[in-house]
Amino acid sequence: MRTNVSPSPLFRRHRVPALLLALAAAALAGCASKSPAPANYDFGPLPAAASTTAAAAKPAALVMADVSGPAALDSERMHYRLLYADAQQTRPYAYNHWSGTPLQLLTQRLKARVAQAGVKVLAPSDAAAGAMLLRVEVEEFAQTFSSASQSQGSIRLRASAFRNHQLLDQRTFARSSPAASADAGGGARALAEASDALSADLLAWLATLPAAAK
Repeated sequence: MRTNVSPSPLFRRHRVPALLLALAAAALAGCASKSPAPANYDFGPLPAAASTTAAAAKPAALVMADVSGPAALDSERMHYRLLYADAQQTRPYAYNHWSGTPLQLLTQRLKARVAQAGVKVLAPSDAAAGAMLLRVEVEEFAQTFSSASQSQGSIRLRASAFRNHQLLDQRTFARSSPAASADAGGGARALAEASDALSADLLAWLATLPAAAK
């Protein structure tokens, strides 16, 4: 005659921890599978041109040097700043990057916007005598959060215009655009909008400078 024998207390002690470990491993695997997919951002397609500057006032040709700025902007990492928590600290997005460095993206966008306005864009190596030279240095390029759900893309730059190695004028421009979403995608779109607004500001300013050397 067979008798039912219940598992010993020692067996039960070994089986329960093993079951908990298996459940924990399955949970971690589920979390890993739900990690956000990496994404790369740029400034998107070039918007339609805005006719805000008189055609006769714009320079016919412009020498544009590549945009310069801090070393932190010479990287594809996307950063943000929490103004409400620690305004002195920049934090990187874990899964999101720029397709190029912010300095490269700004250089491409500004040159494209100037060319779109009907101005011939020349490289420093192709500069003609007497052509205006534009140098742009970025002082700020950031997605800043004023709260956990609200952020904006802000750009501040200093532009210097030269002709025949002489400074014609220098001015600081700043633009800020609200982000539609509190994430990397919203920040990328806001910074693109701010760069387009700065392009219009630069063109309007260049139109006020002497059209030819005296």
